[in-house]
Amino acid sequence: MSLPEHTARFTLDPDFTVGPVDPRLFGSFVEHLGRCVYTGVYEPGHPAADAEGLRTDVLDLVRELGVTAVRYPGGNFVSGYRWEDGVGPVADRPRRLDPAWRTTESNRFGLSEFMGFLRKIGPQAEPMMAVNLGTRGITEAMELVEYANHPGGTALSGLRVAHGDKEPFGIRLWCLGNEMDGTWQTGQKTAEEYGRLAAQTARALRQIDPGLELVACGSSARDLPTFAAWEATVLAETYEVVDHVSLHAYYEEVDGDRDSFLASAVHMEAFIEEVVATCDHVAARLKSGKRLTLSFDEWNVWYQRRPNPHPFEDWQEAPRLLEDVYTVTDAVVFGSLLITLLRHADRIAVACLAQLVNVIAPIMTEPGGPAWRQTTFYPFAQAARHGRGTVLDVRPVSPAYRTEKYGEVPLLHATAVRAEDGSVTVFAVNRDRERSLPLEVALRGCGLTRVVGHSALADADPEACNTLAEPERVVPHEVAGAELSDGVLKAVLEPLSWNVVRLA
Repeated sequence: MSLPEHTARFTLDPDFTVGPVDPRLFGSFVEHLGRCVYTGVYEPGHPAADAEGLRTDVLDLVRELGVTAVRYPGGNFVSGYRWEDGVGPVADRPRRLDPAWRTTESNRFGLSEFMGFLRKIGPQAEPMMAVNLGTRGITEAMELVEYANHPGGTALSGLRVAHGDKEPFGIRLWCLGNEMDGTWQTGQKTAEEYGRLAAQTARALRQIDPGLELVACGSSARDLPTFAAWEATVLAETYEVVDHVSLHAYYEEVDGDRDSFLASAVHMEAFIEEVVATCDHVAARLKSGKRLTLSFDEWNVWYQRRPNPHPFEDWQEAPRLLEDVYTVTDAVVFGSLLITLLRHADRIAVACLAQLVNVIAPIMTEPGGPAWRQTTFYPFAQAARHGRGTVLDVRPVSPAYRTEKYGEVPLLHATAVRAEDGSVTVFAVNRDRERSLPLEVALRGCGLTRVVGHSALADADPEACNTLAEPERVVPHEVAGAELSDGVLKAVLEPLSWNVVRLA
């Protein structure tokens, strides 16, 4: 295969790496928001529901998706949540107003049901619990940890046993609140207020269970006026008592500027690098040898500016909210965001796709009906399956295009992961909407001899999507022509495409 001058190139060498991939980079998020829980993962009476009311068709898709850590119960929801409402006999649980989303919460699904859901996904699914530091505080967080994790012999651990969960849940990963910098957050706090509360809560939780991993709230968005100053202030209080700091980011096409939307990962890369720099600056100020890592525990494509096509009245139960339908274009941007997370595997310990079912999600369901995969399902599932190992240092040389928001941006966005058996998977996005992009990869010392396969997600219609009527309109397809000869991989990336090239 000969390649023209309009070609992207990079070199792979196993001696030049970014770092190992933490499996929790392929996490997700279940919030009591819209239909994520009710008629999403949980629908008693559905033809596919098991004895616990969990939808087995959804469970099958979640396993196929490859989700690891799952964050719960919010999100904005957690800042007004009483965890006690979601435990014990379901018939005795109170109905509450949820101020975050102006809906009514039945509490039919709570902590025990969530842990049962994770057990049915499989041993790879780890809980990531958030505590309410909006309307509640240290005492309630301590009580939740005791209820969840203490073996027995105390009032709260005994209550868990009485509720039917004899064995402790053993939850290791905890978020100290959610988006506490946001004006939309119930119980919003200043950086000084939150930093002190988070530090006090962290110390108290470690007194109960020293082995916990704790996440401090970083900025809810890079574009907030408090960004970076928030992190610096919060971490000055919490640096030595937490393990990770959170980042949240969502992307959408605005005013028809598709070229900038396709380059969303430029913003995400800068966000990560700036938070890392802030963490390391705080460490230097504190003379600390500790290296803080990041929890990118909310990320996705989310069309926040679009009106809800399913209008609802306040205080409904589980209305249709945030049910974005994703196109091929969205899936390509989504894949580029996944590439960004992998490219920073040395500092990202956890990442959670928000969310898992129905709400800006890769999986959709119909109440009483089927479940299906959105276009974004496929990049996540492929990355979760083939993105395990060590990320190689990929520095592409690529043709570029002009964007309004980010200036000149490379057409190629790529990374590569080397598995324990020496095989390598290249993940690549072609941002060019019109032309194919030839790719040439020099392989040095990799010991690779053949192309296992080249899969692409692309379509002649960039607006193509999967729906209830056409659940398999968009699926990845195999691409012919990729070849490995004399230590060089040559392939062609279709226009506007997400690509997975596997080498062995």
